[in-house]
Amino acid sequence: MSLEIRRAHPDEAGVVLALVRELAEYEKLLHEVEATEAMIADALFGAHPRLFCEIAEWNGEVAGFAVWFMNFSTFAGRPGLYLEDLFVRPALRGKGIGKALLSHLARECVANNWSRLQWAVLDWNTPSIEFYKSLGAVLVDDWTICKVAGPALHALAEGAGQWS
Repeated sequence: MSLEIRRAHPDEAGVVLALVRELAEYEKLLHEVEATEAMIADALFGAHPRLFCEIAEWNGEVAGFAVWFMNFSTFAGRPGLYLEDLFVRPALRGKGIGKALLSHLARECVANNWSRLQWAVLDWNTPSIEFYKSLGAVLVDDWTICKVAGPALHALAEGAGQWS
């Protein structure tokens, strides 16, 4: 049995989107996926890539992926890596693929002197939480993720500059 982790290729935007959709289905969020293959291709392989993707292959078969981007710690004064998505296809779980993807990203952080590897996990996803804890991840309970999207994002944008 062999595992290979490699950067996604420009002709694999459809593969990446398929994995995104599989992850969203697992998280019961498929209805929120708006991304298209063209959008993924542009984000990963356009003139100014904003997103990066590592593909895990098990015996030559796409087994999962890690999608990430750079963030920055003003306190550390250095960039960090934010893991947006980590997914291993259910039939291939338990083979160390998820751990290998995270180890790969951790090596990227260390090699580049980046300050951290960071991600979020859904609070109901107990198997993933226990897996992350087993790797030494610390759940940061005193921080809450904030998000403004959809109509609220547009309303906020329209109200910009109207400070009274």
